[in-house]
Amino acid sequence: MEDIKKQSPFSKLWQWAAGCHGGFYGAVILAVLGVACNMAAYFCIAAMIRLLLTGGLRECLPWCGIMLLSYVGKSVFSTWSTAMSHTATYHTLRELRKNLLSKLSRVPMGSILDTPSGQYKTTIVDRVEGMEPTLAHLIPEMTSNILVPLAIAVYIFVLDWRMGLASLVTTVIGVIVATQSGKTYAVRWQGAVETGRRMANAIVEYVGGIQVVKAFSQSAGSYKKYSGAVEDNARYYVDWMADNQKYMATMQSVIPSVLLPVLPVGLLLWSGGSLSAAHFLTIVVLSLGLTGPLIAAMSFVDELAVVGTNVEEIAGILDAPELERPQQEAVLQGQKIQLNQVSFTYGKAEEEILHGIDLTINPGTVTALVGPSGSGKSTIAKLVAGFWDVTGGAVTLGGVDLKQIPLEQLNRQIAYVSQDNYLFDRTVRENIRMGRLGATDDEVEAVAKAAGCDDFIRALDQGYDTICGGGGGHLSGGEKQRISIARAMLKNAPVVILDEATASIDPENEAIIQRAISALTKGKTLIVIAHRLSTIADADNIVVVEQGRIVSQGTQEELLESCPLYAQMWQTYLGTRDQV
Repeated sequence: MEDIKKQSPFSKLWQWAAGCHGGFYGAVILAVLGVACNMAAYFCIAAMIRLLLTGGLRECLPWCGIMLLSYVGKSVFSTWSTAMSHTATYHTLRELRKNLLSKLSRVPMGSILDTPSGQYKTTIVDRVEGMEPTLAHLIPEMTSNILVPLAIAVYIFVLDWRMGLASLVTTVIGVIVATQSGKTYAVRWQGAVETGRRMANAIVEYVGGIQVVKAFSQSAGSYKKYSGAVEDNARYYVDWMADNQKYMATMQSVIPSVLLPVLPVGLLLWSGGSLSAAHFLTIVVLSLGLTGPLIAAMSFVDELAVVGTNVEEIAGILDAPELERPQQEAVLQGQKIQLNQVSFTYGKAEEEILHGIDLTINPGTVTALVGPSGSGKSTIAKLVAGFWDVTGGAVTLGGVDLKQIPLEQLNRQIAYVSQDNYLFDRTVRENIRMGRLGATDDEVEAVAKAAGCDDFIRALDQGYDTICGGGGGHLSGGEKQRISIARAMLKNAPVVILDEATASIDPENEAIIQRAISALTKGKTLIVIAHRLSTIADADNIVVVEQGRIVSQGTQEELLESCPLYAQMWQTYLGTRDQV
C-alpha cells in the first residue's frame, strides 16, 4: 500500500474528500454542461451567419430559440454545479477540521506544547479554509473551462487547420508569459505562509501580554515584535504582487486579443479562395469563445501552486506521531503507580531530561514532588497522566503499562489539575459538567458546594448560567481555579494530580482552595507539585527531584535530616514566608 507521505498533494486532498467524491463528480458534469450551454450560443451565431449569407432569414428563428434555451441551461447547470460543489466542499472541510481536532487529542502533549497556538489556528482555520477554492471551484470549473474550449478548438481545426493554428497564437503566448510567474509561485507562497505564521504567533503573544504592553507603552518588546511582523507580512505581499503584476497583466491582455492573428490570416486565406466566407465568419465567432473559459481556467493556476503548501501543513498534523493505545480495556490490579527506570527526551533538541526514574506511588497515599525549577517534577506528573510516552523504561498503573491502557480508560482513572486550567466560553454549569458529561444539574451544584464555589457562582449575574468567557476571562484567577477543582471533583477519578494548583492564588483564596482539594482527594491517590512547601509537609512521601533524577525521598522529618537540598529549600521557604 502506498505510504501516504509519498502521495502527491492532490492525492492526499482527494483522499480527505473521500466521502464526497460523488458530489464532486456531479459538480464537474453539471459545470461542463453549463459551460457547454454557454458556448452553444457561439455555435448558434455561427449557424445564423451562414444562413444569413445564403438568405435564410426565417431559418434563423429556431437558432434564436436554441440560444435562449442554452442561456437558461447555462444558468441552471452552473448554479446547480456551484451548489453541489460547495455542499461537498464544506462537508469535506468540516470532516477535515474534525479529524484535525481528533488527531490533536491523540498527539503527545509535548508536540502540542512545542507548537505555538497561533500556528494551530492558522492551520485549522486558514489553511483548511484555503482548500475551499480548490475543491469548490477548481475541480468543477477548471475542468469544464478546459474541456469546452478544447472541443471548440478541435472544431475550428476541423473547419480549417490553418485557422486553428492562428486562433491559438495568443493563447500560447499568454500561457508562456503566465508560466514565468508560475515558476516561482509555490516558493513565494511558502514564504507567504511563513510570514503569515510569524505574524499570527506575534499577534497571539501580543494579545496575551497586552497588560504588560500597556504598562510599558510601546517600548515593550512584544509590541515591536508584533508591529514588525505585521509590517513584514504587508511588505512581503506588496513586493510579491508588484513583481507578479507584469506577467499577469501581459497574460490578461494577450490572450483575449485572439482576433489579431485570426483576422489577417483569415482575410488572406479568404482572398486567396482557400477559405469560404461562411467558415471564415464562423471561425471568427468561435475564436472569440475560446478566450473567456481559458482565462477563467488560468485564474486557478494560483490555487494549483498553493495546494502543495496548504496540504503539507495540514498533513503535518494528520500524519504526526500519536500515542498508540489498544482499543480493548485493560484489567487493572488496583491503583498502584510505578515508574521503572523511566527516561524521557523532550522537544526538537532531543535532550534527555529524565534519567532512570524509579518511583512507587501506593493507592490512597499523598506523594509530593519537589525540587528546583526545571528539575523535571511536572514532566514526571505528565508522564503519569499519559500526556507523553516515556522514551525508556515504563510507567504502570495497576500493574499495566500505560501504553497498554486505552486513553479513554486512562482518562477515567486520573484527574489533572494545574495552575492554568482552561475554562471554555460556555456557562459555569457546562464547564463543571465537562468533568462528567452525564451529570445532572443537582450533581453539578452539589460538587460546586463541596469545592467552595457555590456562593460566588450564585453571586454572578446569571448564576450557574453565567458565561465564563474565552479561557475563563470573565472570572478571577481564584474563581477559575475553584471551578476547575469542582470539575475534577465531578470526574471522581481515583488518582488526582495537582500540578502547582495554588501557585498563583492569593492567601485568602488559597485557604478556600486547600479545603476544596482536601474534599477532592479524600480517600484517593494524590500526586502534588507545590512551591509552598508547607502545603505538602504532611505528605506520605516527599520526592526530591534535581536535574531529572530523584535524589531523595521520604517524610518531611526524614528529608530535613538526610537531604541537604530539601533542608535548604525548606529554610529558603521559611525565610521567604517570614519576610511577607
